[in-house]
Formats: sequence, C-alpha cells, structure tokens
Amino acid sequence: MKRRYFIKTITAGSAAAVLPLSLTGIGKLYAQKAPPDAVWVSNGEPNDLVARALKELGGMSRFISKGDVVVVKPNIGWDRNPSLAATTNPDVLAAVIKLCYEAGAKEVKVFDRTCNEPRRCYNNSKIEETAKKAGANVSQMRNNKYREIKIDGRMIDSWEIYEEYLDADKVINLPIAKHHSLSKVTLGLKNLMGVMGGNRGSLHSNFSQKIVDIDRKILPTLNIIDAYRTLVANGPQGGNPDHVKLTKTLIASPCIVTADKLALELFGHTINQVEHIRLAAEQGLAKYDPDKANVKRVNLG
Repeated sequence: MKRRYFIKTITAGSAAAVLPLSLTGIGKLYAQKAPPDAVWVSNGEPNDLVARALKELGGMSRFISKGDVVVVKPNIGWDRNPSLAATTNPDVLAAVIKLCYEAGAKEVKVFDRTCNEPRRCYNNSKIEETAKKAGANVSQMRNNKYREIKIDGRMIDSWEIYEEYLDADKVINLPIAKHHSLSKVTLGLKNLMGVMGGNRGSLHSNFSQKIVDIDRKILPTLNIIDAYRTLVANGPQGGNPDHVKLTKTLIASPCIVTADKLALELFGHTINQVEHIRLAAEQGLAKYDPDKANVKRVNLG
C-alpha cells in the first residue's frame, strides 16, 4: 500500500515576507505540537465528531494525498437500520468520505462482505444511499475479485483478500463499536474480516490468533471507530433498541490496536479481557505502546 506525503507551502502576507525567517518561520515551527496518537471526541453529532477528530490528528491531508484511491471500509454486515447500531452510522461515513475528497482523493470506494443478503444490508443500513450522495463508488463484493496472499502467521499460512482493498493507495477502517457474542467486542481489528474471502467460519476456531495473523498483513492507514450509537448487548447482529446506547463518541488513531483498546472503555473491558486485542498488542501490530499512547480527549458538549 503506497504511502505518499506532501508539504503545504503557505504564502505569507507582504509584511511578514520581509521579516527574517528566524522571526517568522522558526518560531512557528517550534510552537507546533505533534498530533496525538489517538483522539476521543464525545458529545457531538456525526459531522462534528469526524471534523474535530481529524483536526486534532493533523487533518485528513496527513493521511490522504492528492490523487489517492481510498477505500473506506465500514461495517455493512447486517440487514439493520442505523438506529439499531449493527452497522456503521451512514452520516459518520459520509463525513469521512467528504474529508477524503477535500484532501484530494481521486476516488473513494466503499464495500463490505455482508453476513445477510448484500442488497438488503446496503439498502437498510442507508450506507449505499448516503455514501453515493457523498461521492463514493459503492459496490457489492464479487467472489472473483479476491487475491490469495501469503500470511506466514502462527496459524494461517495464506488467505484470500479483496483485491480492491489490496490495490488501494490508502485505507480508512470505519467500524461501529459493538458487543460480540464470540469475541466480546467487534471494533477495528475484527472489522477487517469484511475484506477477507474464503471460509470465514473456519476462523472462529482459535479466532484471536487467526485474526491477528491475517490483520498483520492488511493494516489500514487510519482507524475511526464510530460510537455515535453503541450496541452493548446481543451483538453483532442486534435488533433490540433497548441494547443500543447513544454515546455520541468517535475514536480515531492511525494505530488499530490503540483505537480498539480505547474503545474498550465503552464496554467496561480491559485489554486483558479481550484476547484478540491483547494478542495484537503483544505480537507487534501496534504502531506504539497502546498503554503509553498520547490520547487527546475532547468534549464538544
């Protein structure tokens, strides 16, 4: 996956232009702070949550460059409407897509391997309609578009991954925060199952190690966890409004392990209670130590 960066050139006003660099440029450079490793934004509506999270992380242009083909990977797995919190909030998705285009993306693609019938999932979740309005290329995944890649993991030797995911310049992983009956939670690490082909049911035996094996080879550029609504029980499919909590929260980080670890707070779990996240941290999938990550918390309320 390509990683391209660019430097913005800012033209100073005429008064500033005649001053020495030591007075105008160097001072500003030293005054700038490095962006946090992760951001937790709360008490806002979807567009405001996304905008503030990306601002705190240094802007979408930190991650997306002009001309990039970007995959934004939501959870579209279930035939549920957005109020039931089984799929990614479509308004969060739209806000992310728009920021990608503002950063210069050539194309934004949206797709997911669903559990229920694809057309119903794409329609009832409101993701197809909303993402298309935001300018994305929305498609159902095709069985002939998977490519087997070497994994060389502890339990997985190779696996099929959707080729449009592999060929993208950048990937934004956009799961919804949910309870899960098998893995306790489904967040960023588990959301990547939606680009895996083959017999996904076979992954449920020794799930934690297998998901870590495969995810190591397909880590995204940026992870944004949608917790505007959180499914706190009866996941991953849900269906009961009583199991949905309006948390109005967004968690974002370039590190998938740090994002997932932070999101465990929504459920009252620690990393030691969720095996696949713990193994991911122990086996080097984190960009930095998630226990020592610099986390910026913003309350929009």
